[in-house]
Amino acid sequence: MAAVSYEYPWIGLVTDFKFRSQPGLAPSLGTLVHSMPHVEPLLDQAQHLIPVPLSGNRLSERGYNQSHLLAQTLAPGKVLPKVLIRVNQQVAQSQQDRLGRIEAMRNAFAVDPLLQGTIAGKRLTLVDDVMTTGATLYAAAQVLRAAGAAQITALVFARTELEI
Repeated sequence: MAAVSYEYPWIGLVTDFKFRSQPGLAPSLGTLVHSMPHVEPLLDQAQHLIPVPLSGNRLSERGYNQSHLLAQTLAPGKVLPKVLIRVNQQVAQSQQDRLGRIEAMRNAFAVDPLLQGTIAGKRLTLVDDVMTTGATLYAAAQVLRAAGAAQITALVFARTELEI
């Protein structure tokens, strides 16, 4: 599920949120996501929200994980930020084409083995800021499913339109 299309004026807001050190935008973005039809039932059904993790380098540069902040605004008591781990340090997704994004996401994630029991048999919602090709969400979902998650949905603030 996506709240808005990744185009004007939302693209500027996301850019500010991610790249211009404006983590304070998270509550406003969360309000927009939360106001979408069907989001409330999705959040109610989810036992845990899993924010898509950043690489260690990206987290150090930015100082915060925008997906984690967004998840915290949606359902603070359900967020599990340390279960899913980014295990490779690839080039920024925004600098890659579709095939590059898909390739970069191969083996990009792992589930912390010490926390695997917290998601086994559970209904999870992955949270990210933007979905472009779906490669990140797909790779994360594959790892969570392999770790025993019963159901996985995805919720993003913005989504690029499909080019057909």
